[in-house]
Amino acid sequence: MTVFVRVAEAGGFAGAARELGMSAPSVTRVIAGLEDALGTRLMQRTTRSMKLTETGERYLEDCRRILAELQQAEAAAAGSYAAPVGTLTVSAPVLFGRMHVMPIVIAFLERHPKVTGQALFVDRMTNLVEEGIDVAIRIGNLADAGYAATRVGSVRRVVCGAPEYLRQNGTPETPADLAKHRVIGATAAWSTREWRFGKAGEASTRVSPALYCNTNDAAISAAIAGFGLTRVPSYQIAEELRLGTLRTVLQDFEEEPLPIHVVHAERRHASAKVRSFVDLCVERLRGKHLGTG
Repeated sequence: MTVFVRVAEAGGFAGAARELGMSAPSVTRVIAGLEDALGTRLMQRTTRSMKLTETGERYLEDCRRILAELQQAEAAAAGSYAAPVGTLTVSAPVLFGRMHVMPIVIAFLERHPKVTGQALFVDRMTNLVEEGIDVAIRIGNLADAGYAATRVGSVRRVVCGAPEYLRQNGTPETPADLAKHRVIGATAAWSTREWRFGKAGEASTRVSPALYCNTNDAAISAAIAGFGLTRVPSYQIAEELRLGTLRTVLQDFEEEPLPIHVVHAERRHASAKVRSFVDLCVERLRGKHLGTG
Protein backbone atom coordinates (compact mmCIF):
# COMPACT_ATOMS: atom_id res chain seq x y z
CA MET A 1 0.00 0.00 0.00
CA THR A 2 2.81 2.41 0.87
CA VAL A 3 4.52 1.78 -2.45
CA PHE A 4 1.23 2.20 -4.33
CA VAL A 5 0.52 5.53 -2.62
CA ARG A 6 4.03 6.77 -3.39
CA VAL A 7 3.70 5.83 -7.07
CA ALA A 8 0.33 7.58 -7.32
CA GLU A 9 1.58 10.74 -5.61
CA ALA A 10 4.87 10.83 -7.54
CA GLY A 11 3.06 10.29 -10.85
CA GLY A 12 5.35 7.46 -11.87
CA PHE A 13 7.56 4.56 -10.85
CA ALA A 14 10.93 6.32 -11.13
CA GLY A 15 9.96 9.16 -8.80
CA ALA A 16 8.45 6.76 -6.27
CA ALA A 17 11.55 4.57 -6.42
CA ARG A 18 13.78 7.54 -5.56
CA GLU A 19 11.55 8.52 -2.62
CA LEU A 20 11.43 4.96 -1.29
CA GLY A 21 15.10 4.13 -1.87
CA MET A 22 14.14 1.24 -4.13
CA SER A 23 14.93 0.36 -7.73
CA ALA A 24 12.32 1.11 -10.37
CA PRO A 25 11.99 -2.60 -11.32
CA SER A 26 11.35 -3.44 -7.65
CA VAL A 27 8.58 -0.86 -7.44
CA THR A 28 7.08 -2.21 -10.66
CA ARG A 29 7.11 -5.75 -9.24
CA VAL A 30 5.41 -4.60 -6.01
CA ILE A 31 2.58 -2.91 -7.93
CA ALA A 32 2.19 -5.89 -10.25
CA GLY A 33 2.01 -8.22 -7.23
CA LEU A 34 -0.56 -5.97 -5.58
CA GLU A 35 -2.74 -5.98 -8.72
CA ASP A 36 -2.43 -9.77 -8.96
CA ALA A 37 -3.47 -10.15 -5.31
CA LEU A 38 -6.46 -7.85 -5.80
CA GLY A 39 -7.39 -9.31 -9.17
CA THR A 40 -7.82 -5.89 -10.77
CA ARG A 41 -5.81 -3.25 -12.62
CA LEU A 42 -4.98 -0.20 -10.48
CA MET A 43 -2.91 1.73 -13.03
CA GLN A 44 -2.81 2.21 -16.78
CA ARG A 45 0.86 2.28 -17.75
CA THR A 46 2.72 3.28 -20.90
CA THR A 47 6.41 3.90 -21.46
CA ARG A 48 5.85 7.63 -20.84
CA SER A 49 2.99 7.95 -18.39
CA MET A 50 0.99 6.37 -15.61
CA LYS A 51 -2.67 7.00 -14.82
CA LEU A 52 -4.85 5.51 -12.09
CA THR A 53 -7.88 3.53 -13.13
CA GLU A 54 -11.24 4.32 -11.53
CA THR A 55 -10.67 1.38 -9.17
CA GLY A 56 -7.18 2.70 -8.46
CA GLU A 57 -8.55 6.13 -7.51
CA ARG A 58 -10.91 4.57 -4.95
CA TYR A 59 -8.20 2.24 -3.65
CA LEU A 60 -5.81 5.17 -3.21
CA GLU A 61 -8.25 6.90 -0.85
CA ASP A 62 -8.65 3.69 1.17
CA CYS A 63 -4.87 3.17 1.32
CA ARG A 64 -4.26 6.69 2.63
CA ARG A 65 -6.88 6.20 5.33
CA ILE A 66 -5.62 2.75 6.35
CA LEU A 67 -1.96 3.84 6.44
CA ALA A 68 -2.86 6.89 8.53
CA GLU A 69 -4.74 4.70 11.01
CA LEU A 70 -1.81 2.27 11.11
CA GLN A 71 0.57 5.14 11.84
CA GLN A 72 -1.73 6.31 14.64
CA ALA A 73 -1.87 2.82 16.12
CA GLU A 74 1.92 2.46 16.03
CA ALA A 75 2.40 5.91 17.55
CA ALA A 76 -0.09 5.10 20.30
CA ALA A 77 1.72 1.86 21.09
CA ALA A 78 5.03 3.76 21.18
CA GLY A 79 3.62 6.34 23.57
CA SER A 80 3.67 9.42 21.33
CA TYR A 81 0.04 10.08 22.18
CA ALA A 82 1.02 10.81 25.76
CA ALA A 83 3.14 13.91 25.03
CA PRO A 84 3.60 16.15 21.98
CA VAL A 85 6.52 15.01 19.82
CA GLY A 86 7.46 15.06 16.14
CA THR A 87 6.79 17.64 13.42
CA LEU A 88 3.66 19.81 13.53
CA THR A 89 2.63 21.32 10.19
CA VAL A 90 0.17 24.22 10.41
CA SER A 91 -1.57 25.95 7.50
CA ALA A 92 -3.35 29.33 7.42
CA PRO A 93 -4.00 32.26 5.04
CA VAL A 94 -0.88 34.44 4.69
CA LEU A 95 -1.86 37.55 6.65
CA PHE A 96 -3.99 35.73 9.20
CA GLY A 97 -1.11 33.33 9.73
CA ARG A 98 1.41 36.10 10.27
CA MET A 99 -0.85 38.18 12.52
CA HIS A 100 -2.66 35.57 14.60
CA VAL A 101 -1.32 32.03 14.05
CA MET A 102 2.45 32.50 14.21
CA PRO A 103 2.34 33.77 17.83
CA ILE A 104 0.39 30.62 18.77
CA VAL A 105 2.87 28.37 16.94
CA ILE A 106 5.79 30.01 18.76
CA ALA A 107 4.06 29.70 22.14
CA PHE A 108 3.31 26.03 21.44
CA LEU A 109 6.89 25.21 20.43
CA GLU A 110 8.23 26.94 23.54
CA ARG A 111 5.95 24.75 25.67
CA HIS A 112 6.86 21.57 23.80
CA PRO A 113 10.56 21.54 22.81
CA LYS A 114 10.31 18.00 21.39
CA VAL A 115 8.05 19.30 18.60
CA THR A 116 9.41 20.85 15.40
CA GLY A 117 7.09 23.38 13.77
CA GLN A 118 6.40 23.92 10.10
CA ALA A 119 4.24 26.89 9.04
CA LEU A 120 2.58 26.85 5.61
CA PHE A 121 0.91 30.24 5.10
CA VAL A 122 -0.72 30.42 1.66
CA ASP A 123 -3.79 32.11 0.21
CA ARG A 124 -5.27 28.94 -1.30
CA MET A 125 -7.23 25.94 -0.10
CA THR A 126 -4.80 23.32 1.15
CA ASN A 127 -5.39 19.56 1.20
CA LEU A 128 -4.57 18.34 4.69
CA VAL A 129 -4.04 14.69 3.78
CA GLU A 130 -2.14 15.11 0.51
CA GLU A 131 0.08 17.93 1.82
CA GLY A 132 0.75 16.36 5.20
CA ILE A 133 -0.85 19.21 7.18
CA ASP A 134 -1.76 18.51 10.80
CA VAL A 135 -3.88 21.58 11.56
CA ALA A 136 -5.33 24.27 9.29
CA ILE A 137 -7.04 27.54 10.10
CA ARG A 138 -9.77 28.09 7.51
CA ILE A 139 -11.68 31.29 6.81
CA GLY A 140 -14.99 30.74 5.03
CA ASN A 141 -17.66 28.06 4.90
CA LEU A 142 -16.22 24.56 5.06
CA ALA A 143 -16.72 22.39 1.99
CA ASP A 144 -15.29 19.13 3.40
CA ALA A 145 -17.27 17.60 6.26
CA GLY A 146 -14.68 14.83 6.63
CA TYR A 147 -12.47 16.95 8.86
CA ALA A 148 -12.86 17.72 12.55
CA ALA A 149 -13.53 21.46 12.87
CA THR A 150 -13.96 23.89 15.76
CA ARG A 151 -15.34 27.37 15.11
CA VAL A 152 -13.32 30.10 16.82
CA GLY A 153 -14.74 33.33 15.40
CA SER A 154 -15.66 35.16 12.23
CA VAL A 155 -14.49 38.03 10.05
CA ARG A 156 -16.25 40.50 7.80
CA ARG A 157 -15.35 41.46 4.26
CA VAL A 158 -15.27 45.24 4.29
CA VAL A 159 -14.86 48.07 1.81
CA CYS A 160 -12.48 50.70 3.11
CA GLY A 161 -10.60 53.84 2.17
CA ALA A 162 -8.46 56.57 3.66
CA PRO A 163 -10.27 59.52 5.34
CA GLU A 164 -8.56 61.96 2.95
CA TYR A 165 -9.72 60.00 -0.09
CA LEU A 166 -13.30 59.98 1.24
CA ARG A 167 -13.12 63.72 2.00
CA GLN A 168 -12.05 64.47 -1.56
CA ASN A 169 -14.26 61.97 -3.39
CA GLY A 170 -17.24 61.49 -1.08
CA THR A 171 -18.48 58.41 0.76
CA PRO A 172 -20.41 55.79 -1.27
CA GLU A 173 -23.92 55.37 0.10
CA THR A 174 -24.86 52.25 -1.90
CA PRO A 175 -22.84 49.57 -3.71
CA ALA A 176 -23.84 51.13 -7.04
CA ASP A 177 -21.90 54.27 -6.02
CA LEU A 178 -18.65 52.30 -6.36
CA ALA A 179 -18.83 52.98 -10.09
CA LYS A 180 -17.95 56.60 -9.29
CA HIS A 181 -14.88 55.67 -7.26
CA ARG A 182 -11.37 54.48 -7.94
CA VAL A 183 -11.10 50.85 -6.86
CA ILE A 184 -8.05 48.85 -5.81
CA GLY A 185 -8.39 45.14 -6.58
CA ALA A 186 -6.52 42.35 -4.81
CA THR A 187 -5.82 39.16 -6.76
CA ALA A 188 -5.21 37.08 -3.62
CA ALA A 189 -7.91 35.03 -1.82
CA TRP A 190 -11.56 35.77 -2.74
CA SER A 191 -10.38 37.84 -5.71
CA THR A 192 -13.20 38.71 -8.09
CA ARG A 193 -14.45 41.79 -9.91
CA GLU A 194 -17.99 40.86 -8.84
CA TRP A 195 -18.40 42.28 -5.32
CA ARG A 196 -21.44 40.77 -3.60
CA PHE A 197 -23.44 42.54 -0.91
CA GLY A 198 -26.38 41.75 1.36
CA LYS A 199 -26.76 39.16 4.12
CA ALA A 200 -27.32 36.39 1.58
CA GLY A 201 -25.04 37.90 -1.06
CA GLU A 202 -28.14 38.63 -3.11
CA ALA A 203 -26.84 41.90 -4.60
CA SER A 204 -23.70 42.34 -6.67
CA THR A 205 -21.72 45.16 -8.23
CA ARG A 206 -19.08 44.69 -10.91
CA VAL A 207 -16.04 46.87 -10.22
CA SER A 208 -13.31 47.98 -12.63
CA PRO A 209 -10.14 48.38 -10.56
CA ALA A 210 -7.69 51.10 -11.50
CA LEU A 211 -4.98 49.09 -9.70
CA TYR A 212 -4.54 45.34 -9.21
CA CYS A 213 -2.34 44.02 -6.41
CA ASN A 214 -1.27 40.39 -5.98
CA THR A 215 -1.43 40.68 -2.18
CA ASN A 216 -3.95 42.22 0.17
CA ASP A 217 -1.04 43.89 1.97
CA ALA A 218 -0.27 45.89 -1.15
CA ALA A 219 -3.93 46.79 -1.73
CA ILE A 220 -4.21 48.00 1.87
CA SER A 221 -1.06 50.12 1.46
CA ALA A 222 -2.52 51.74 -1.66
CA ALA A 223 -5.77 52.48 0.19
CA ILE A 224 -3.88 54.02 3.13
CA ALA A 225 -2.02 56.21 0.61
CA GLY A 226 -5.39 57.56 -0.53
CA PHE A 227 -5.42 56.02 -3.99
CA GLY A 228 -8.92 54.53 -3.73
CA LEU A 229 -11.23 51.99 -2.11
CA THR A 230 -10.42 48.32 -1.59
CA ARG A 231 -12.17 45.27 -0.12
CA VAL A 232 -10.42 42.98 2.34
CA PRO A 233 -11.17 40.80 5.39
CA SER A 234 -11.74 42.97 8.45
CA TYR A 235 -8.94 41.45 10.56
CA GLN A 236 -6.36 42.67 8.03
CA ILE A 237 -7.12 46.33 8.72
CA ALA A 238 -8.03 46.16 12.43
CA GLU A 239 -4.96 48.23 13.39
CA GLU A 240 -5.56 50.78 10.61
CA LEU A 241 -9.16 51.23 11.75
CA ARG A 242 -7.97 51.72 15.32
CA LEU A 243 -5.41 54.32 14.23
CA GLY A 244 -7.87 56.05 11.90
CA THR A 245 -5.74 55.64 8.77
CA LEU A 246 -8.61 53.72 7.13
CA ARG A 247 -12.40 53.87 7.45
CA THR A 248 -14.97 51.30 6.40
CA VAL A 249 -17.90 52.21 4.16
CA LEU A 250 -21.11 50.48 3.05
CA GLN A 251 -21.42 48.69 6.43
CA ASP A 252 -25.20 48.36 6.02
CA PHE A 253 -24.70 46.31 2.84
CA GLU A 254 -22.13 43.79 4.10
CA GLU A 255 -22.50 40.03 3.65
CA GLU A 256 -22.77 37.67 6.59
CA PRO A 257 -19.43 37.36 8.41
CA LEU A 258 -17.20 34.49 7.28
CA PRO A 259 -16.59 31.80 9.93
CA ILE A 260 -13.11 30.90 11.14
CA HIS A 261 -12.45 27.24 11.97
CA VAL A 262 -9.53 25.28 13.36
CA VAL A 263 -9.51 22.11 11.25
CA HIS A 264 -7.66 18.80 11.47
CA ALA A 265 -8.01 15.44 9.73
CA GLU A 266 -7.58 13.16 12.76
CA ARG A 267 -11.18 12.79 13.83
CA ARG A 268 -10.36 9.90 16.18
CA HIS A 269 -7.23 9.20 18.21
CA ALA A 270 -5.63 12.56 17.43
CA SER A 271 -1.98 12.67 18.45
CA ALA A 272 -0.90 14.68 21.46
CA LYS A 273 0.74 17.35 19.29
CA VAL A 274 -2.49 17.88 17.33
CA ARG A 275 -4.77 17.80 20.38
CA SER A 276 -2.57 20.21 22.30
CA PHE A 277 -2.14 22.65 19.41
CA VAL A 278 -5.85 22.65 18.57
CA ASP A 279 -6.70 23.34 22.21
CA LEU A 280 -4.22 26.25 22.32
CA CYS A 281 -5.52 27.65 19.02
CA VAL A 282 -9.13 27.53 20.19
CA GLU A 283 -8.22 29.18 23.49
CA ARG A 284 -6.14 31.97 21.92
CA LEU A 285 -8.28 32.72 18.86
CA ARG A 286 -11.60 32.73 20.70
CA GLY A 287 -10.13 35.24 23.11
CA LYS A 288 -9.01 37.67 20.36
CA HIS A 289 -10.84 40.46 18.61
CA LEU A 290 -10.50 39.42 14.95
CA GLY A 291 -12.04 42.43 13.33
CA THR A 292 -15.67 41.37 13.49
CA GLY A 293 -16.79 44.50 15.29
